[in-house]
Amino acid sequence: MGKIDEIYMSEALKEARKAFDEDEVPIGAVIVHKGRIVARGHNQVERLKDATAHAEMLALTSAASYLGAKWLSGASIYVTIEPCPMCAGALVLARVKNLYFGAKDPKAGACGSVANIVNHKKLNHRVEVKGGISEKECGLLLKEFFKKKRIK
Repeated sequence: MGKIDEIYMSEALKEARKAFDEDEVPIGAVIVHKGRIVARGHNQVERLKDATAHAEMLALTSAASYLGAKWLSGASIYVTIEPCPMCAGALVLARVKNLYFGAKDPKAGACGSVANIVNHKKLNHRVEVKGGISEKECGLLLKEFFKKKRIK
């Protein structure tokens, strides 16, 4: 794992902590294009009352707006947990080049754990995937959040 990957994942973790502080499932994402962070997102499902308001979806919309393009061909996304089917599908549709994620999601992960949408042979685009970046830190934040929820 490269130092640069850890730096970008630390930025995604900052976004996840924002979600945690807002009592949202703590998932964060950043999108990098040409060596610069061009978009950030964190879960806002509760705030927006929108099941699609995942960190990745919000970051994709922001990046497309910033870059003025629907295809994010040269972009990489860093997300604290393995994307779900909806987000994985959106990464394919947006033609994101690389996905870097922290913790695996054995219940809903669609980038290798439960399904592999980002590299499905019948789809017109494939995303390069690298998981396990800052995995422990990403996983601990989620565990802490759900532990807090169970106590309430």
